[in-house]
Amino acid sequence: MATLLVPHDVPPPNVDAEAIKAAFRGWGTDEKAIVAVLGYRNAPQRRQIRIAYEQLFEEDLVKRFESELSGHLERAVYRWILDPEDRDAVLAHVALRKPNEDFAVLVEFSCIYSPEEFLAVRRAYQHRYKRSLEEDVAANTHDDFRKLLVGLVSAYRYNGGEIDARLAKSEAEILERAVKDKAFNHEDVIRILTTRSKAQLIATFNHYKDANGISISKQLGQDRAANEFTEALKTVIRCINDPVKYYEKVVRNAIKKVGKSDEDALTRVVVTRAEKDLRQIKEAYHKRNSVTLDDAVKKETSGDYKHFILALLGNQTE
Repeated sequence: MATLLVPHDVPPPNVDAEAIKAAFRGWGTDEKAIVAVLGYRNAPQRRQIRIAYEQLFEEDLVKRFESELSGHLERAVYRWILDPEDRDAVLAHVALRKPNEDFAVLVEFSCIYSPEEFLAVRRAYQHRYKRSLEEDVAANTHDDFRKLLVGLVSAYRYNGGEIDARLAKSEAEILERAVKDKAFNHEDVIRILTTRSKAQLIATFNHYKDANGISISKQLGQDRAANEFTEALKTVIRCINDPVKYYEKVVRNAIKKVGKSDEDALTRVVVTRAEKDLRQIKEAYHKRNSVTLDDAVKKETSGDYKHFILALLGNQTE
């Protein structure tokens, strides 16, 4: 379930656009006024605000935010104001430009999103950057890691719930042999993880756990020679097996690092899941950490960035 709180009576887009314009006037930007509007509007409403703002004031609202805001708040608002598929295309591009590619972002989108959602991201990426996502992933990765990630971002998985139990058993045995032989980069491992439906893969992972008494992700985690490739494999398995649990861990790790370098991960999860399953992620966080995510954000973040993230987490403005 979503956490985003949208008022019952939402002002017309032109009224919201005028309120945002007023926040830009005077000495400094009124960030709280911006949060009070955008923190409580869904994706179609935000799109209409952008359109109304451009029609009223003949300037691009996204570019205006880039000049008026800064730091973590600017990045969070920028990601929130874009259409979801365009935002995710930007996140994928940013991940590929980092010195050490943030493969987790690409795995999240390719393994958690529905085939249609991820296809929309790939189209948005191509429209924005005039290159395919597959092309850029291939250009920025190497060897077996490239095979895995290109396979993931190229896939259009079957999205139904039907499974083949015999196939699940036989492919669980293939994965078992690969893990035993430490042949994690075997072509069959990559083929299975990049082409099978989520339902089929979950059945395969369940067979693996039943046969070995341990989940495949935990068994991979015991490998002392873990590297970039095995970390990517674990991320694929966790994203497919239990997205909420996966996102809870991302948020938990981000909260531990907040104030140092990882507000980006916190922002990514909040802005991409606030209209989807952020409530379940919050519940998982509370259960795992004995503290609410809201309280953790209040403690570990500050300023208008904190207020914006709290708004998307389902808090009313103070």
